[in-house]
Amino acid sequence: MAEKKEKLFEQFPPISTAEWKAKVEADLKGAPFDKKLVWRTNEGFNVQPMYRLEDIEDLATTNSLPGEYPYLRGTRTDNDWLVRQEIIAETPEEANRIALDVLTKGVTSLGFKVQEPTAEAVAAMLNGIDLSKIEVNFTCCLKKALPLAQALVAYVKENGCAETFKGSIDFNPFKKPLRKGVEFSAAQLTEMACNLLDAVKDVRGLRVLAVNSDMLSNAGAYIYQELGYALAWGADWLTLLTEAGRSAAEVACRIKFNMGVSSNFFMELSKFRAARMLWAQIVAQYKPECDCAAKMMAHATTSRFNQTLYDAHVNLLRSQTESMSAALAGVDSITVTPFDAPFKTPDEFSERIARNQQHLLKEESHLDKVIDPAGGSYYVETLTVAISKEAWKLFLDVEEKGGFLACCNSGEVQKAVRESAEKRHTDVARRKEILLGTNQYPNVNEMAADKIVELQGSLPCSCHGGNGCETEGGLPTKRASSDFEELRLATEAAAKRPKVFMLTIGNLAMRLARAQFSGNFFGCAGYEIIDNLGFNTVEEGVDAALEKGADIVVLCSSDVEYAEFAPAAFKYLNGRAEFVVAGAPACMEDLKAQGINDYVHVRCNVLDTLRDFNNRLLNK
Repeated sequence: MAEKKEKLFEQFPPISTAEWKAKVEADLKGAPFDKKLVWRTNEGFNVQPMYRLEDIEDLATTNSLPGEYPYLRGTRTDNDWLVRQEIIAETPEEANRIALDVLTKGVTSLGFKVQEPTAEAVAAMLNGIDLSKIEVNFTCCLKKALPLAQALVAYVKENGCAETFKGSIDFNPFKKPLRKGVEFSAAQLTEMACNLLDAVKDVRGLRVLAVNSDMLSNAGAYIYQELGYALAWGADWLTLLTEAGRSAAEVACRIKFNMGVSSNFFMELSKFRAARMLWAQIVAQYKPECDCAAKMMAHATTSRFNQTLYDAHVNLLRSQTESMSAALAGVDSITVTPFDAPFKTPDEFSERIARNQQHLLKEESHLDKVIDPAGGSYYVETLTVAISKEAWKLFLDVEEKGGFLACCNSGEVQKAVRESAEKRHTDVARRKEILLGTNQYPNVNEMAADKIVELQGSLPCSCHGGNGCETEGGLPTKRASSDFEELRLATEAAAKRPKVFMLTIGNLAMRLARAQFSGNFFGCAGYEIIDNLGFNTVEEGVDAALEKGADIVVLCSSDVEYAEFAPAAFKYLNGRAEFVVAGAPACMEDLKAQGINDYVHVRCNVLDTLRDFNNRLLNK
């Protein structure tokens, strides 16, 4: 008689979602599951603390394979993305020298900035580069795109690689209305684009119609906004040029998406998956002659918006997770922005580190060996669909208003991004959005003014070397950390660096926790922090603070003890320094009635509070 084989785990009954929620709420001691654990994203939808098979059972997105329409899981059957480096040089010859050097260090895609698009300059720049193996990409001013294309095509054909060439020219007439708030004519755009398409017709791998949504990402747009506007941008190219008599396949195969990638790891990963799927469906509506036209070519550049001047090496952590999001999402190429970009022209060291960040993902983590590893994840699949829905709503709204160019010319795109950027700056100010080393856990002894002087010769505008000065009506340019950096630079420039003294007394746990919180709080302004183990009386603490030359005395104790300690310390200090209570005790109103008006706690706007103290202390 055959022995019965027991199935693994069959002795455990299936558990429903309702049962799991009941168990969680029991552990939460009756607190509502949705209120405590479900969070609302900036993208406009809720995220659950757990996902199960039932959450993706009805999603059509799980039915495709990599390389299959609608390309949600990738446009290729491999994940060997290109490692791109932007070449910074004064002359074509210098650019060529740098390019040849980095090509020996694992770079497979080059980005050149062209000043004079002559045949001689192009030849000098590309001399010795195997164009059948290396992707080359060019940026130039709008009026020089056509002569650059003509010179590049001539060089490519002369070198016999017209069939194998891969690259792009960043032709972006949308840049002027987006950055400068200046209208651009649809007729002029169409004429210039058609001339460009004619110039590159013999080199099919040369993409010349740019969708630079990284501009929006770096301006502070939310993820769904970048995606929604990118789709509308690309659709405008298709609409304008097919109406001018061009075929949908010709136009679509010349479009390149240059997208940003921020530190919201799973959201960004899902964004690129959603982008391919939605773009394929948009292109399909134009009925192109070949299916390949529906494939999105996407280049990802790590964010500048969240890069910081202070504790700049944390930028490496941000860009590492960002490049990982893009790699796992199956983009075609990645540029890692060097960590020192906010305050100087990247040097050989920072560019090497940026290259190696991608090499780590390939050579150490082997992310290039697996296609769409997030496919089938309950969380990622749900995020992909949720982001798709929000981006699609925005896309349809833009289309109803006449398309992307019309919305750029009217200023609607810029206005929407400015509102998002303002909200994000407020969230940074209130520490709802964390920038490690800037608004949380700063290195209080770090000085950065010398970094800025090295780049600009004087203290900067609020951009701090970010994306140039902001133009009224255009996209915002300030990085998320700029306001805090202005604050710290003002502290550095002051005749005397303020000292903050922690008067710790009473309950041991509470005084230590509040001293740590307060030191972190005032450290964001670059003040000198003087911590202490504790005092027996408030008078002893105040005397020690004055002996140290404190400008601010922060009382750190428990809520119940503040009713006694705060009035006594405030009275004994007698205006010889600023007095602050750490926390928001129940007796706050009583303390305010006695003249104690300064409190630091988790609900504070950190930036506004520190600006107030700077005005008091630095302007004496």
